Amino acid sequence: MTPDDPRPATTPFVIWFTGLSGSGKSTLASIVEERLRTFGLPVHNLDGDALRRGINRDLGYDDHARDESIRRIGEVTRILVDAGHVVLVAAISPFESGRRRARELVEPGRFVEVFLDVPIEVAEARDPKGLYRRARAGQLENFTGIDSPYEAPANPEVHVDASLSPLEAADLVVGTLASIGLIESLGDHHHPDGIGDGRPPRR
Repeated sequence: MTPDDPRPATTPFVIWFTGLSGSGKSTLASIVEERLRTFGLPVHNLDGDALRRGINRDLGYDDHARDESIRRIGEVTRILVDAGHVVLVAAISPFESGRRRARELVEPGRFVEVFLDVPIEVAEARDPKGLYRRARAGQLENFTGIDSPYEAPANPEVHVDASLSPLEAADLVVGTLASIGLIESLGDHHHPDGIGDGRPPRR
């Protein structure tokens, strides 16, 4: 922290949320973003759907296009991390190779993979955008989990079970950040309810 910049010092890092469509990636990323902003951290939230309407609007959904999508997101993430920002990415990112390449773009220890382990039956039952219904009807091709594979992370830093609520999952993510030292520099800048520093909220 400096007199000209009141934000607490922090190590720039990436939180990469991966999982099936409907697993809750964007919802969880938004909650975690809100909690990190409580401490004045410079946070950017890159949502895969929004990026599909922007830098990835020229891409399709075959395997090559999905790889290219994640490559572009990874490069944007690297630029923001190099500029000192905390970056949250919420994208299906179905292939282990793509996630590995994204991890390799930042320094070791600064990439936190969050796997939302939601079975396809649960994700399909949620189907907030009606995408599974359209895929089952043959209206969408190369849909992850239906006719395109999803390669689950073997060893993510955070494993979010489907039984957790979004708030519980956010506690798990932020607690992990504290336990591995990525938000250690926040020191005594705790949320008044104990939320966001890995401690359980005070009741």
